[in-house]
Amino acid sequence: MKLSRYILKYWYAYLLALICIITAVSLDMLSPQVTKRVIDDVIIDRDIELLPKLLLLIFIIGIGRFIFQYLKELIFDLVSSKISVKIRKDLFVHIQSLSLSFFDKNNTGELMSRVKDDVDRIWAGSNYISMLIIEVTIHTGIALYCMYNISPRLAIIPSVVLPIMGALAIFMENKLGKVYEAVSEESAQLNLVAQENLSGVRTVKAFAREKYEINKFLSHNKKYYELNMKQSKVFIKYYPYFQFVTKLLPLVTIVIGGLQVIDGKMSLGSLAAFTEYSSNIVWPMEMLGWLSNEFAAAVASSKRIKKIYEQKPEITDPANPVVLDKVEGNIRFDKVCFNLDGKSILSDICFNLEAGKTIGIMGATGAGKSSIINLLQRFYDTSEGEIYLDGVNIKNLSLKQLRESISPVTQDVFLFSDTINENIKMGKKHLVKHDEVTQAAKYAQAHEFIDRMNDGYETIVGERGVGLSGGQKQRISIARALAKKAPVLVLDDSTSALDMETEHLIQKALADIASTKIIIAHRISAVRYADEIIILEDGRITERGTHESLLQQKGYYYKTFMAQYGDFKELQNEQKQLNKKEAEICL
Repeated sequence: MKLSRYILKYWYAYLLALICIITAVSLDMLSPQVTKRVIDDVIIDRDIELLPKLLLLIFIIGIGRFIFQYLKELIFDLVSSKISVKIRKDLFVHIQSLSLSFFDKNNTGELMSRVKDDVDRIWAGSNYISMLIIEVTIHTGIALYCMYNISPRLAIIPSVVLPIMGALAIFMENKLGKVYEAVSEESAQLNLVAQENLSGVRTVKAFAREKYEINKFLSHNKKYYELNMKQSKVFIKYYPYFQFVTKLLPLVTIVIGGLQVIDGKMSLGSLAAFTEYSSNIVWPMEMLGWLSNEFAAAVASSKRIKKIYEQKPEITDPANPVVLDKVEGNIRFDKVCFNLDGKSILSDICFNLEAGKTIGIMGATGAGKSSIINLLQRFYDTSEGEIYLDGVNIKNLSLKQLRESISPVTQDVFLFSDTINENIKMGKKHLVKHDEVTQAAKYAQAHEFIDRMNDGYETIVGERGVGLSGGQKQRISIARALAKKAPVLVLDDSTSALDMETEHLIQKALADIASTKIIIAHRISAVRYADEIIILEDGRITERGTHESLLQQKGYYYKTFMAQYGDFKELQNEQKQLNKKEAEICL
């Protein structure tokens, strides 16, 4: 990110603002000249007729300064606001374009701090900070010019003092820049702790962790306080020098200039004008420290945002993507391997899923089931092997067409703080009609509980679906995937929070949907009717087949089946034996 690119876009506005600054400062610098005329010509030479003209001139100068100062402020505010909006938008778009691997390594609190706090500091830097820096520079330059015109010898005093104050300001800025970096990083950590605790407040309360979490927050808050105090100490250490000089300079000017007036080398009006210029040059020197402080913060924020821009998405669209006229949903994994952070996740995964067919994927936690879906959607790329959709390598398809072709229901159900209707329509927000939303909810067995709510489909759910049960959130998530009507439907442990009866009704409804289905589950009931079932163990396919053939293999699938239904089968056998004995007694 180059801030100059945004500023140059509004160069004409900044040029107009610069003209307003120069005009306003020039008018300000005319006031001491009028004061000089009033003292020398009106008071000393007693030219009373000149007084009305000079008073009118003072009035005109005041009106002019008001108009041009207002225009300057207005232009800087408008332009800097537009720049900050554009920077925040571009930053957010860039973050959205980054691959999942970036979000694996960066926490939410830090990213929120970059998008909000750092952009705000850049806004300040491109607004009143830069405006004041320009104004201070012009003001100081014109004031020195006028002072040299009045008395070159007397003007040497501020000329010597100003560079010393400037060097001191730069030194202080360097000190503050290092502290600002640490303050910003700790602010991000503080945001993260607060965000996690507010999002997970139910978990915190359920485990009675309030005291622990409060102490964790307080430790970060204390560190944030200490860093801010360190920053204040740097500022307090050097700022008194500026205040001392700004008070001393007018005093020295009056003393030395007064001696020149006594010697007849300078008029009393000239001394008054020079003293006024000397006082006018005081406020820029007072502001040097504060401007350096704020400018250092803006520079540090810009550097942090640049670090994010240096991150490039690992998953990108091909230069000339293949465009499928219609996605049928035929999926093929050809010897797919996937490594992440040096660890093997998947090895030699092969299967061919014809359009309209269903594949079930089972395995222990951490076996790599969800990684198959992440690879299919190109959240990550394969380390070896290829994945094909309708015979085309997914790396040759645009990410938009690929991901629009897949409707996922993930393990971690995420609902936005919006209405149920908008949450279901998210896949195709502007295309899905209300009757389609209702039909999808009926398939997902969600219509009844939604209809019972006070506002029905317009009920606003809390953050991440707070206020809904786990099963209700899963059913809304399933309805969202169905409303999208994509050719490929992915159900990743999507019915884990549902009772057996509701799960059966949803599976019955899904059987009528013509999409290609990938069902990841721990329950046998979720995959038993799939056309093919594969079992993953340590990232490898160890079993594959239909429900019946896998039972005969007496492997993982059979053990899972017996663990889930063994007691039920034993109960059935006992009932059969009891019925047989009763029949024998009757005979």
